[in-house]
Amino acid sequence: MAGTSSAEPPTGETGPASRTEGLAPGPLLVTENERLIEQLLRICAAAGAEPQLVCGAPPPRQLWESAPLVVVGDDVADRMAGLSRRSDVLLVGDDLDDVDVWRRAVVIGARQVVFLPDAESWLLDRIADAAEGVGVQALTVAVLGGRGGAGASTLACALAVTAAREGMRAVLIDGDPLGGGLDVLLGGEAAVGLRWPDLAGSRGRVNAVELERSLPRLHALSALSWDRGDALTIPPEAMRTVLGAARRRGGVVVLDLPRRIDDSAGEALDQTDLGLLVIPAELRAMAASGRVAAAARMRLSDLRAVVRGPAPSGMDGAEIARGLRLPLAGELAAEPGLVADLERGRPPGLRARGPLGRFCSAFLTEALAGSGSAA
Repeated sequence: MAGTSSAEPPTGETGPASRTEGLAPGPLLVTENERLIEQLLRICAAAGAEPQLVCGAPPPRQLWESAPLVVVGDDVADRMAGLSRRSDVLLVGDDLDDVDVWRRAVVIGARQVVFLPDAESWLLDRIADAAEGVGVQALTVAVLGGRGGAGASTLACALAVTAAREGMRAVLIDGDPLGGGLDVLLGGEAAVGLRWPDLAGSRGRVNAVELERSLPRLHALSALSWDRGDALTIPPEAMRTVLGAARRRGGVVVLDLPRRIDDSAGEALDQTDLGLLVIPAELRAMAASGRVAAAARMRLSDLRAVVRGPAPSGMDGAEIARGLRLPLAGELAAEPGLVADLERGRPPGLRARGPLGRFCSAFLTEALAGSGSAA
């Protein structure tokens, strides 16, 4: 009969060990190959996941059906044929020249064959994803200003506030070190939690759950902003790592990015689903916005215009968007009481029936429907 363990290969029939503190539930590992067991346990430890190890096949039905991910050694694959089909099964082989391994993968319903050590990094990511419960990635929206003072930070904040108010998981990330801090717009500059300087050394993979727990929680959303110190840059590697973690848990991630697309902003745009360029309805703003749009479109294919009124020149939003060769996401009227709200610590978008709230709600509904992202 198969034995199970969550830390060491069993010497006899045992039950699953108690959960190790700090480790997430990990994959089911099925193999009798001692060398493979050592490799897989090391990968699971690096991923911060606690596996269930079954030495022998087939494994208990409950473990087979309930595990977030199943990793099967090629040494026991032929004994797994009678198990029910399920998703997220990987077959680990050790001989690249063994063409029969693909037949065995089909027999057990494996979606992929993995060869170690070549695919170790790939497998580590899949195990970490399974431990974190990763599903559909978040809809990620970047907001940029066509000129200084265009209102990009206000719109970014309103989008995240609206998403949270409507029951979505929402993360707001401040990518503009000179913007004054989005935590201030949220009325939470004194809130406890990590800021960008604390995460500037992030590399590789950050646990998505732990990241979100460490950020300030404001108005039902998680916010990553700046402290009041002298740090003015985000290393591109840190942006890649942190944004990747924020996206893995689904919902909506909103980025407030600077007009100048530096290396860090470029990394953010590489992970962005769509961008909104906020353009005041003025001729000079339209000219400045063209340069920002040209730089952003080098990294992002889906960039849309948001035209903010009033329009002293009489131009409407469609005309401005056409002049910039951008699709029009919508027009924003002035928000009555916005300045007074900010002084009282009420963030943009909190008024569901205001121009900002109505625009953000309609935009998110359309964007989520088109992306297939899970809220």
